[in-house]
Amino acid sequence: MEIKSRDFKKNASDALADATLQKALKNVEAGFIGKRQASVDALPEFEDLRDLGRDIKTHALKHLDVYLEDYEKKVTASGGHVHWAETAQDACEIVRDICHSVGARTMTKGKSMISEEMQLNAFLEADGMEVTETDLGEYIIQLRGEHPSHIIAPAVHVTKDQVEADFRRAHTNLDPNRNLDDPVTLLGEAREVLREKYFAADVGITGANFLVAESGSSVIVTNEGNGDLTQTLSRVHIVLASIEKVIPTLNDLDVFLRLLARSATGQEQSVYTTLSTGPRRTEDPDGPEEYHVVLLDNGRSEMLGTDFEEMLRCIRCGACINHCPVYHAVGGHAYGWVYPGPMGSVLTPSLVGVDKAGHLPNASTLCGRCESVCPMRIPLPKMLRHWREREYERHLNPTPQRWGLKGWAYFARRPKLYHRTMRIGMRVMKYLAPQTALMRRLPAAGGWTKHREFPAPEGKTFQQMWAEREAERGQTKGDAA
Repeated sequence: MEIKSRDFKKNASDALADATLQKALKNVEAGFIGKRQASVDALPEFEDLRDLGRDIKTHALKHLDVYLEDYEKKVTASGGHVHWAETAQDACEIVRDICHSVGARTMTKGKSMISEEMQLNAFLEADGMEVTETDLGEYIIQLRGEHPSHIIAPAVHVTKDQVEADFRRAHTNLDPNRNLDDPVTLLGEAREVLREKYFAADVGITGANFLVAESGSSVIVTNEGNGDLTQTLSRVHIVLASIEKVIPTLNDLDVFLRLLARSATGQEQSVYTTLSTGPRRTEDPDGPEEYHVVLLDNGRSEMLGTDFEEMLRCIRCGACINHCPVYHAVGGHAYGWVYPGPMGSVLTPSLVGVDKAGHLPNASTLCGRCESVCPMRIPLPKMLRHWREREYERHLNPTPQRWGLKGWAYFARRPKLYHRTMRIGMRVMKYLAPQTALMRRLPAAGGWTKHREFPAPEGKTFQQMWAEREAERGQTKGDAA
C-alpha cells in the first residue's frame, strides 16, 4: 500500500466533498459511541480494569524479549513453528515460502491489519496465488479494490447500495434478478460464496489480537466466526502478529477480553474468542496439520524506550477512532496508510517516519477524547505533540507555519510587548467587524476563515479582564476588612 499520508490535506478536502462518504460516516458516531458508553456504565470496575490492563502491557513491553522467547518455546513445544521478520518484505517472503513448501495456491484470510501493513495480498497474488478475505467488511473492500478505512469496521465507508452493486458485479454466477434489498440477503449471499472458499483453501491466514507467552496460544476475537473456519479447515494455519501483541499469562488475557469488546463495539464479549495452540493433535477432531506464527517487527523495537513506547500498548479496539471528530469528518482513507484516526496519527510516523507521515500529527484538534476512551490509557494527545515537535525540529513544517510559530514565541517571551500588541490587535479586529459578531476574514489566518467564521473580539483582552477582576476582588477584600 503506497503511503499517501503527505496528501492528507487534499485527501481530507476530497472526503469532505464526497456526499456518499459523508452519508456512510454518520454510521460511525451513531453506531459505536452510545453502545460503548452503555457497556462501560454497566461494568463498575471498568476503570480499574483499564489501570490493570495498562500496567500489564507496560510490564510486558519492559520485558518484551523475555516473553517473546517464552512464547516461541511454547509454540515449538506444541508442534508449531515461529518465524521472525524484521521487515514487512521479510514477513511476506516467509509466508510465500511456507505456501510453496506445501504446494499451496489458494488461501483464505481473516481480518489482519498486519497483513495490510505487509501488503500481503498483492505480494501473494503477484506470485500467482489466490487470496480471499473472509471477514465480511474485508471481503467487500477486496471486491472494490480498496483498503480498510477503519481497523475494526473495514467497510464502514461503504453504503448498502454500493455493496449491492459490488455483489451483482462480482457474483455473476448467481441469478441477476435476485432481491438484494435487505442487508440479511447480502450477508447470506456472502456466506454462500465464502463457504466454498473455506473448503477449497490450502492455507488459512489469520491475525492475532493477543499472543499468550504462558501457553504459546494465539488469540483471535471476531463476531462472524470466519476466523475459526479459516484456521480449522485449511491444511496449514499461518498466524500474522506484530511483536507487541504478546502478553504474559492466560489470566492477563481475561483482563483484555473484558476491555476489548466494550471499547470496540459496546459488547460485553465478542461472539467468538478463539485460542489456537499448535497444529492438530491426534485426538483433535479438526484443525490444521501445520501451524506457523510470523512475528513482525517493522520498526516497533525502535519505539521501545522512546516517547512513543506507550503506543505499543494499543489493543486495536478503535475507540479513539470512533470518538475522533476529525475521523468523523474525513474517514479513514484520508490518512493515507494502514492506520487511521488518532492511533494512526501516532503509529504511522513511528513506523514509516514523520517525513512520510506528512500532516498526520496535525490531523487532530487535541480535544482529548481519544485518550479519555482508550482502554490502555495511551496519552495520544501528548504523543501527537511530540511528533509536532519532531516536525518542527526537522524543518518539515510549511515555511509560513514555522515563521508564525517563531513570531508567536518571540512575543510570548516578552509579556509586556505581548499584552500591548494584543490590545492593539483587539481594537483593530473590533474595527474590522463593526456590524457583526463574526469575522469572515482574518489577516494571516485565511486557512481558518476559509471554512468557518471567527468570533469578533469585544474590545478587551483576556489579560485585561483578568486584571480588572483581580483588582475588584482585592478591593472587596479590603472593604470587608
